[in-house]
Amino acid sequence: MAAVGGAAVGVERQWSGHATGPASRFAGIRTFTLLGGLSGTAGWFWTHEFQAVAAILLLGAVALVVAGYVAASRRDPDATTAFAALIVLASGVLSGSGAWVLASGIIVITSILLVEKSRLHSLVARIPDVGLKAGFRFALMAVVILPLLPEGPYGPFGGIRPRELWTMVLLCSGISFLSYIIRSFWGAGQGYVVAGALGGMVSSTNVTLAFSRRRDDDTKTGIPLAIGVIAASTMQYFRVVGMATFLNPPMGQAMLTYVIPPAVVGLAVCTYGLRSRSQESEVDTTANPLQFGAALQMAAMFQVVLFLVEVARSQWGQTGLVAAGGMLGLTDVDALVISMSNAAKSVEQLPTAALAAATGILANNAVKLGVVVVLGRGQFRTLAAGGLCLLGIATALAIAFGR
Repeated sequence: MAAVGGAAVGVERQWSGHATGPASRFAGIRTFTLLGGLSGTAGWFWTHEFQAVAAILLLGAVALVVAGYVAASRRDPDATTAFAALIVLASGVLSGSGAWVLASGIIVITSILLVEKSRLHSLVARIPDVGLKAGFRFALMAVVILPLLPEGPYGPFGGIRPRELWTMVLLCSGISFLSYIIRSFWGAGQGYVVAGALGGMVSSTNVTLAFSRRRDDDTKTGIPLAIGVIAASTMQYFRVVGMATFLNPPMGQAMLTYVIPPAVVGLAVCTYGLRSRSQESEVDTTANPLQFGAALQMAAMFQVVLFLVEVARSQWGQTGLVAAGGMLGLTDVDALVISMSNAAKSVEQLPTAALAAATGILANNAVKLGVVVVLGRGQFRTLAAGGLCLLGIATALAIAFGR
């Protein structure tokens, strides 16, 4: 197994031309195969209490690799072949000690990294400055800040939970960042329909507002704009179910009854719209990859929602929870769904929490309908309003018959 792993890396080095010619490195398929076999033998010796022999073999192999790199670096300081040889030695020891699955996985990943050199370099070159910075900032938020925050709770009405609030910030920023990545590699000029769907991963209300403000009466762009609004609202159903499932899987399952009918209606409308979309438009609804400020605002609203939900449930029971969901849906659907997922602690509360979330989504749909009617013009207003009405009717019927 160790020898085969070495041969796999050696084949790539030989095929890529690094083992022959005036700029050749120290190893090709034969040398790499021998290195794999040597390290596998060292691993076998180590597991059979011949540690001294194993150490001598490995030290000799490493010395050979270092000497080869020193000689080659006089012409070219590239250390890829040397590091590949060290990885072959390490995976060979694992194979010789019996960890074949782990060793094979290491060899496969190493071979892919070597073979896809040009593709990886091209991928890195396409990463914009703002995207690279956003990626590292998100890693800082998730890996450094989150573990340092206390659990809580602190205060009345369920209290403030700092780590849970920061998790909500990460969730919303992560969705925004994912949308940005998709748009970066898909391209922003794919039309209003695709732009609306991707923008709907962040905020369908913002997409509706941005598209409605264009006030374009031209049929050529009015239709794609309207379909883009429907695409954003359709994406909202998938987004909220994904959030609920991530936070509370039973809650996500309970919401399926309310979101499948309108989602199917929205997909049908969008399918028609994709056939007639305009390829001339470039709409950036997620200029800031992380949307960190919006995520902090959502977290603050989420905390307020938690207080209101707790007060409504303590004062008016389950009916108050549904009424609170309808009112809160007028402001922010994400905060509503997250808070309802948090409120659905027991099986008995799941139906009411799911109903409250669906009621809030219906109320938010009404808000977007009002935006389209007030700000929209011409054919865009007619088509977008008609599509939102279809989504609203489908949601209302799901609420009426899904209880």
